Amino acid sequence: MVTREELLTLLNSTETYRIERTASITNMDKFQEAICAFSNDLPNSRKKGYLILGAEDNGSLSGLKVDDNLMKKVAGIRSDGNILPLPMMSVEKFEFNEGDLLVVEVSPALLPPVRYRGRTFIRIGPRRDIATESEERVLLEKRTSYMATFDAMPCFGTSLKDIDTSFIVQEYLPQIIDPEILIQDKRPLKEQLASIHLYDMVNDCPTNACIILFGRNASFFLHGCYVQYVHFEGEDNGSEILNERQIRGSLYTVLPKLESFVKDAIVTARPVPISMLREQIVFNYPELALRELLMNACMHRDYQSNMPIRIYQFSNRIEILNAGGLYGEARPENFPTINDYRNPVIAEAMRGMKYVNMFNRGIQRVKNMLAENGNPEPYFDVSKITAFEVTIRPSLSLNLVSDGEKVTKSATKSTEMMNEVIDFCQQPRSLTEIMKHLQLKHRNNAKSRYVDPLIEGGFIEMTIPDKPNSRNQKYVRASS
Repeated sequence: MVTREELLTLLNSTETYRIERTASITNMDKFQEAICAFSNDLPNSRKKGYLILGAEDNGSLSGLKVDDNLMKKVAGIRSDGNILPLPMMSVEKFEFNEGDLLVVEVSPALLPPVRYRGRTFIRIGPRRDIATESEERVLLEKRTSYMATFDAMPCFGTSLKDIDTSFIVQEYLPQIIDPEILIQDKRPLKEQLASIHLYDMVNDCPTNACIILFGRNASFFLHGCYVQYVHFEGEDNGSEILNERQIRGSLYTVLPKLESFVKDAIVTARPVPISMLREQIVFNYPELALRELLMNACMHRDYQSNMPIRIYQFSNRIEILNAGGLYGEARPENFPTINDYRNPVIAEAMRGMKYVNMFNRGIQRVKNMLAENGNPEPYFDVSKITAFEVTIRPSLSLNLVSDGEKVTKSATKSTEMMNEVIDFCQQPRSLTEIMKHLQLKHRNNAKSRYVDPLIEGGFIEMTIPDKPNSRNQKYVRASS
């Protein structure tokens, strides 16, 4: 904490990016935003920030009398959970003839970005503001330069008793280490695990990755370590819930459960006629594509968040949401070409257990499998900073209709045509425009075979839904 003499210098300092003076003592939100901003230290000065209560903007004292209640309220900011990670700060009272000063000294965080109620505050000169996406990325990159990734950090309060050592010894280590080397390795288990970043010898405890991968009760230490599945009857989360399930545990138990759950509870099949004498089995969603998306969610999610991986199944789509946006070198403009790993230790372990390949081919594989099954292109929402969301829709082949005589085109061709309509309708299009684009001549056939099934499936919408037969009617891709 500063001395009395240093404080007097700070009162008149021009280093406004690390000093905030206030005569008001009633706005606790303002105080917490300031502490959050000092913690983030966007200029990377590595200097401490100071919130000085009882001083005017010009440095003169306001005549404040600091009592114990005010001291407790301000000191309580450190541990009330509104600022995360918890700020490194101290509080001290200084008495002068002109009045008292309450000084909050804030050290730059080792784990930026620091957020107050989910928002990242920064200082830009004398002004306090919410960080932009690019500024948020600067803070994230500072974190990686300061220390190891979160999954490689020690999980304090844990021990070998909190992990399934028998599975690690009997199943995991033999998968990733040559048997001859493993036989010759006479080191204690702690040292073996430390060599693959699953144990912290300095703090004598497993790492976060070890608990996430092999913990006996992972969600006890990391509260968001589970998968939430909800199946809604309709197209929004206000509709009736048909099925709900939480899949808890560490990844070595959750991953095989997810594989089985996808196959048993989500994927369905239906025969679709492709000629007068033949049928083709069409799946609503390709099992392997769903598996790939869920494995990626488990590998890339931000395990510091309390939000679980969410699988929401609606009548016309599936949404998969996990905490943590694009990480490191990955940007919205280069996704999915460039990939980076938020959890490299977890990623390597999942590769060792044959759940992922880490060749940056997952997204393209998903797109290919969806296309082969007749599903529209997946939609990846990479605009969020703190979350990643993918939306997939059922196979268009499930919506195939006959013209009343026979099916004149194969399921594959019909699916391609339907995908073409969806892409073409990124902007509102009339039926005439759609027919011209598809090179179709028969209006009724075009509407019944392609447009109507897409409306029923929730893939496109009418611009004038109250008047379906309006001459001004157009069709546009559904917004969700």
